[in-house]
Amino acid sequence: MSKAKPTETAAPVPATADEDREPTIAEQIDAMTDPSFMTSLARGLAVVQAFSDSRKPQTIANISQKTGIPRAAVRRCLHTLRELGYVDAELNNFSLRPKVLTLGYSYLSSTPLTVSAQPYLNSISRTLNESSSLAVLDDGEVLYVARAATSRVMSVALNTGSRLPAYCTSLGRVMLAHLPPAELDRYLANTKLRAMTRNTVVSQKGLREILAGVREQGYAVNDEELELGLRSIAVPVRGASGTVLAALNVGAQAARVSVKELEKEFLPVLLKGAQELSILLP
Repeated sequence: MSKAKPTETAAPVPATADEDREPTIAEQIDAMTDPSFMTSLARGLAVVQAFSDSRKPQTIANISQKTGIPRAAVRRCLHTLRELGYVDAELNNFSLRPKVLTLGYSYLSSTPLTVSAQPYLNSISRTLNESSSLAVLDDGEVLYVARAATSRVMSVALNTGSRLPAYCTSLGRVMLAHLPPAELDRYLANTKLRAMTRNTVVSQKGLREILAGVREQGYAVNDEELELGLRSIAVPVRGASGTVLAALNVGAQAARVSVKELEKEFLPVLLKGAQELSILLP
């Protein structure tokens, strides 16, 4: 009688780089199962967003590569946007037209936070002679809604509408620190913590400890975690109910301003500005 062969166990297959990557915008759209979700509208908005942080005209191929949306669908979106006056084209090079500003103007002009903030940002920047910003947390990212720039301290130009990761910015950490526990858990589960510099904290445990400290001390300091040579400090902006609605920060070159100077000289000015701004908010 022959002996049965031992069962062979397949060796675990290591995760590939493709499995480790974040899904494209197109994959996120295609994964939506809500029957009321309009895929064509989502694709059109993704095409508009693909022009962000690019000062050069975009081609259909460029946008398709950025978003993962098939070229044929990108072409139809651009054709529609051009017919509506939001996009201009020269040969196969597409650029946004001024009309696209109307998509964000309604928010900027109707929200007390953005309407009230600019004078306070201007005052903070004049006092400290550094750039200041106001941002909200949107879809797990920092979204700049107002800014007073005195000098450029980052390699990437920041303007109203710019977006940055929340986990490695002072603005983002202030807002993450005040999320309800379930929302913070969801954010961490859906966010890949990537090292932007050698100083970036990329462990969930380490980030949670930092956020606990931010909640306790009432402010967040970023010491060259987003970009080498950049330091920033941020404080929460609260509404009448005490809920954190936004964050206010100042950024400076690390060669000129130490962390101690941020805490001793910058923090009182920021806290005063945030308190004055909060009085005007619902």
